[in-house]
Order: sequence, then structure tokens, then C-alpha cells
Amino acid sequence: MRVLNYLELADPLQRSGIGTAARQQRRALRGAAADLDVIESPWRGGDPRVAAAGLLRGRPPIREFDLAHCNLFGPGSVAVARTARRRDVPLICHAHSTGEDFAGSFRGSTAVAPALRRYLRWFYSLADLVLAPSEYAAELLAANGVDVPVRAISNGVDLASLSGHERLRTAYRDRFGFTGTVVFTVGNVFERKGLTDFCLLAEELANAESDREFRFAWFGPYDDGPRASSTVRRWTTDPPANVTFTGWVEDKRGAFAAGDVYLFATKEETQGIAALEAMACGKPCVLRDLPVFREYYTDGEDCLLAESRAEMREAVTRIAADPDLARRLGRNARETAERHGLDVVGAELSGIYADLLEGRMRTREAMGRW
Repeated sequence: MRVLNYLELADPLQRSGIGTAARQQRRALRGAAADLDVIESPWRGGDPRVAAAGLLRGRPPIREFDLAHCNLFGPGSVAVARTARRRDVPLICHAHSTGEDFAGSFRGSTAVAPALRRYLRWFYSLADLVLAPSEYAAELLAANGVDVPVRAISNGVDLASLSGHERLRTAYRDRFGFTGTVVFTVGNVFERKGLTDFCLLAEELANAESDREFRFAWFGPYDDGPRASSTVRRWTTDPPANVTFTGWVEDKRGAFAAGDVYLFATKEETQGIAALEAMACGKPCVLRDLPVFREYYTDGEDCLLAESRAEMREAVTRIAADPDLARRLGRNARETAERHGLDVVGAELSGIYADLLEGRMRTREAMGRW
């Protein structure tokens, strides 16, 4: 079975959650079924320019495949979708993005979000099946008018990629001059990810009358060019004294090793791979109380959920003051992450592929008999 698992703009998206999700899909699939031939580019020659040149010689620009799985929604993905329909090949669209989680990502994204919702409704409706990272995301798609079957499947977490993170703790804490309790998050710096609450909470704890020192660290790239929002530019240019924006770090294991309490103050999420990675590293996690997190996690068991900044402050200080609580949350979080391992994702995803292909074959046979 030749499967196209396609991420348009793969290089620019390499450091994004979508890029991580697509890489994890491919690792999961290659580990799940030996009979799957997973290809990543639809273009003959591996490049659309080479494919276009071949078109002049009468060669179709898009390779042959038995099933297509698109992880983005741009013009290349539209070309794949139209080709799949023309060839009567099953098409999966993966809804990593919704209008809701696009808003607040960069300058102008909130204004564009309503138009994006309409476009996504059209694009996702080209598919035989839409995969969403959570039931919450699936419900958003239905509410936005996507009228094809939608199924939730976890993005999963690559447990092997985090192995040995503990050994990097001293090196990364020394590298950034961290002392005391390090409250941290990992990922691109966006206001949607809870940037303002993160920084204001750091200020509050820095000014609190306490013997405990709190340092806040955001591990991840941020845009300081024209696409950057004024909020991102403000906080990254002049952060509170106890906040460090590290920029991109070459080994994500160092980020998870250096931190003590993972804080995810995000305002909207379809799942949140970095939270699963923190759990995989056994870190106690404080997550904003969102429906998507209640779907996957249990407050007081594998995380603490907090709706407001005041509740986040209470949760962070409670974990910092109670080592037994921190250990229990971290241990349970690790068990939760293991249920999202790539072996689980690979088995589910390859089963979905097989079901779609079997259904298509039955339809063709029925049409032939008719």
C-alpha cells in the first residue's frame, strides 16, 4: 500500500506543532505496518518545479498513490485533493488548524480567521474523512459546517525522542542561569498561547513576599519582524526581570530537563503536543482549564487545571511547596503520555487507512457488478 502523507510547506513549518504532528505520523506509520510505503511528497522528482517541467513532456506532475493524507490546506494540498478525487483514491484531511486556534497567532491572524473558517469548511469537505486531534476539535469543525465524517485521533507523543532528558538538566540550567523553581512552557511565542498571562504571573510571583525564587522560561522561537504582534514584540523586547525567552533551542530535551513546573496558559488548543511531551518527561503540569484538556487529562490526577491567572498562581505555588504532589502529578502524567505513544497512534492510523481502502474497493466492486 503506497500512502502519501503530505505536509505542504514542510521546511517553514519544521518548528511548528503541525510539523511535529506530521513527523510523528510518519514515524508511527513506519513502525506500525511493514506493508506501508509512506511517501512524503506528491511531486514527481520530489519538487513541484521538476514536476511542472515533466508536465511539458506529457508526464503527470503528481505521483501514484493508493491513499492521500494531507496535513495542511494550501494550493499543493488542493492539487492533491483534486487528483485523489479524479483518480478515485481515498483522501484524508487532517484538521490541525481551525479558525479558532488560528486567531491570535501572529499579526493580523484574528482578522483573517473568519475567512479562514469558510475556506477550511470548503477544503475539509473535499475529503472522505477528516481527522482531528481531539473530540473538541471535531465538534468545532461540525459547528463550522464541515459535512464529511470527522474522527478524533491523538497527535501522540514521541517518547523515544525525549529519552535521556534528565542528563541535560544541569547544562541547560547553567546555560540560561536558572536557579530556584523554573516555571516553563515550550513552543512558539504567541499571545494565543497565553503570553500575557505567563508574563503577568511571573511579575506577581517576583513581587510576592516569599522565600521561594520563581524563574519563568519560555523555550521557543518568536518573530520580531513585521509579522510579530505588538503584544509579542512588547513582552519579548522588555520582559519581566524573572522571565527568559530563550528562542529556539537545538535539543528540546534540554528545555524539559531545565524546567520544574510546566505552565500552559494557552487560550485555545486542538490538543497541544508540548503538554504531552512535558507529561512524558514526568513534569507536573498546570494547564488552562479548556474543554480539550478535560477531554484528555484529569484535574488533580495527572495535572492541575486553572481557569484564571489567580488559579494558575495558586496551582504553581502549591506544586512548588509540595514535593509529594509534584512527584505524584509527574508520575501520573508519564502514564498518561504513554497511552498516547506512537505505537498506539500508528496502530490506529494504519487501521483507518486500511478501512478506507477496503471501503473504496467494495464500492468499486459494487459499481462494477451494477
